[in-house]
Amino acid sequence: MQLRNIAIIAHVDHGKTTLVDSLLKQSISFSAKAGGNDHAASTKYQFEELIMDSNELERERGITIFSKNASVKYGDVKINIVDTPGHADFGGEVERIMRMVDGVLLLVDAKEGPMPQTKFVLRKAIQAGHKIIVVINKIDKPDTRAKWVLNAVYDLFFELDASAEQIEFPVIYASAAQGKAGLDDNLAAMQNVQPIFETILKYIPTPTIDKSKPLQALTVNLAYDNYKGKIAIGRLYSGILKKGMAVAHINRAGEIKRAALSSVMLFDGLSRIDVDEAHPGDIVAVAGIPDISIGETIADLENPIALPTIQIDEPTIKMTFGVNTSTFKGKEGEYTTSRNIKERLMHELETDVALSVADTSSADRWVVAGRGELHLAILIEKMRREGFELEVSKPQVIFKEVAGKKMEPMELASIEVPEIYAGVVIEMMGKCSGIMKDMHVDNGTSYMDFAVPTRGLIGTRGAFATNTKGTGIINTIFLGYEEYKGEIRPETRGSIVSTETGISNNFGLVAAQGRGKLFIGAGVAVYEGMVVGQNAKAGDIPVNVCKTKELTNFRAKNDGLQEQLEVPLALTLEDALSYISDDEMVEITPKNLRIRKTLLTDNERRKVKKQEKN
Repeated sequence: MQLRNIAIIAHVDHGKTTLVDSLLKQSISFSAKAGGNDHAASTKYQFEELIMDSNELERERGITIFSKNASVKYGDVKINIVDTPGHADFGGEVERIMRMVDGVLLLVDAKEGPMPQTKFVLRKAIQAGHKIIVVINKIDKPDTRAKWVLNAVYDLFFELDASAEQIEFPVIYASAAQGKAGLDDNLAAMQNVQPIFETILKYIPTPTIDKSKPLQALTVNLAYDNYKGKIAIGRLYSGILKKGMAVAHINRAGEIKRAALSSVMLFDGLSRIDVDEAHPGDIVAVAGIPDISIGETIADLENPIALPTIQIDEPTIKMTFGVNTSTFKGKEGEYTTSRNIKERLMHELETDVALSVADTSSADRWVVAGRGELHLAILIEKMRREGFELEVSKPQVIFKEVAGKKMEPMELASIEVPEIYAGVVIEMMGKCSGIMKDMHVDNGTSYMDFAVPTRGLIGTRGAFATNTKGTGIINTIFLGYEEYKGEIRPETRGSIVSTETGISNNFGLVAAQGRGKLFIGAGVAVYEGMVVGQNAKAGDIPVNVCKTKELTNFRAKNDGLQEQLEVPLALTLEDALSYISDDEMVEITPKNLRIRKTLLTDNERRKVKKQEKN
């Protein structure tokens, strides 16, 4: 059977996963489930949700977080498809996946055109020398501008120094949501996604195989199975892999160890199926090498030759994870001890090589570093849903020292806002030490690019949404490390802090809401030191939200009138992480997210402030 290996890359929310689903639904491998044997019959088979977004977090957020492998059959050709993350925090996976495929489908929104992550992922594909098929997706949206988008894509290819062969890319127009594609932008004339299959077969080359070389397979991704243990996923470049065979495992340091494969698997549809052997060009999954990591080689035992290793992106953001020490500790979580949390973090390291975990002087505290706020927030959310209870500190950037100079991570912030808010955004970015790289206005919308220190962007997304009345869009990608940009003036704000432990009620909350914006409503369990709202002015303010109205035998004229309690601001995990100050933490439980002071009592906080002054 012939073989094609392709990756699908795009900016967040441009339709990668939806397109993969359409390819899966209409492929011959699904036609049997559809009750027919021909391609037309398979198009009638319906799925209720995005089958590639199998993770609960992905379905809720509408983004791809974990790269996934699938395969479809079209005629006598097997097409291995890799659906890649579009968010920059998971961009390291995109670069690795380029080593596993021979071509790329680049999706671009028919209205928005190329976006920051489009540029990031396309650069990786061009550097890998792959042939690229451009798919202009979502042509069913109103106000599409397919010709403008195509010209912008050409400009991007030239900007990224694509080869003459890569610039001569084929173009397909599609509505992935409707499962339709065509060689022109006439949606009415489209019937199915068959033009995409045909274009893949025509333009994407079959894997190059050198039969003279010994066994070589490169580990590009990792998975974990409760029965098979750690599973290494990658491309088999040469040789044959067989179940039970002895192989050489060459790690990143060049050390060679003997290993035996307990399982060899290939991808069929969405599943991994056990096979007796795999052949060159296949994307394989193997079990039996417990200490294997990304970028390492599985080689011939008699003639072990390592493939070039894959560079793993360094973490840029760190946080402290610890055992919950709040007044409500141990009441809502199933896993609450330091042993539980450490084991879970070590387990995450098995499959996430962009993550690092370091011990601290405290036995129940760990410094966890990742590629960005979203990367760490996803880990926290996964732990929370698994029943863990913990507390985390404010995200901080990781500085480096190069040639005696202090270096810090930088981000390219690409911003799209109505023109009336351009001045506000420029002022915001200026306060973050951002430097404008580009700005243009199109149809009343301002498009701006800023180079901003990562630390300047931490906690700004909420303020950005507020200042642009929810109409602004901000996307960021990692630029690299540059020399330290100097101090950034912190945002002056304060918190409304509970002084009592008990149940909040209307009387206490009405008094508190006059000081700022509340995070909780009535009937909520609170404790001393818990942050229940944001102060409208700088500095923290203690409030007793559990206070009740005193009962008397007298009735005043206005006693029958009650002040209206405003709807509290519901914070998501990302909102809470962005909000907290250096002296605050987020308490994470399966049932609740709470912001709290690191030191719970007012006396403790006063002593620390007094010591700092002295």
